[in-house]
Amino acid sequence: MIEFKVTGDYIPMIQLLKATNLVQTGGEAQIVVAEGEVKYNGQVDYRKRLKVKPGDTVEFGGETIKVI
Repeated sequence: MIEFKVTGDYIPMIQLLKATNLVQTGGEAQIVVAEGEVKYNGQVDYRKRLKVKPGDTVEFGGETIKVI
């Protein structure tokens, strides 16, 4: 599990995937979200600009990110 501390109220989903090095580029992040490969709080979510807040979990590529 990856713990990611967000500075501020939230981080957009695409930036979170890049910041945790699960994708290399923003374009790659947009593709994996659009293809339904990312789960947000246990549900597949297709929103690229989703605001991920402390307490949320994101799953992708066999990794779980807990936002704190």
